[in-house]
Amino acid sequence: MFKTVLGLSALGFTAGLMTATPVVAQQGRNCAPREVVVERLAEKYGESRQAIGIGQQGMVMETFASAESGSWTITVTMPTGMTCLMASGQSFEALAEAVPTVDNDA
Repeated sequence: MFKTVLGLSALGFTAGLMTATPVVAQQGRNCAPREVVVERLAEKYGESRQAIGIGQQGMVMETFASAESGSWTITVTMPTGMTCLMASGQSFEALAEAVPTVDNDA
């Protein structure tokens, strides 16, 4: 079950997550100024930023999570500063996996 953030339900993961355009994401009701989203995730869920990445057209993808509760939220922030909720869930675990070595012996 998805949690409610800012009084709006978070979206589930979709195949279009990586290809979503800012216009499509902002048409949903799951967007607010970044400061509002970050504050709400911290206050209501105890989540802080755990990962960040730059996507297409200057969008910033961030993963917020709580080590205490295990809740997590993925957001995408547009160059305009508007942040949209993309997915959320439970059982977050931070990993530090090494890249597997590739053996070139044939």
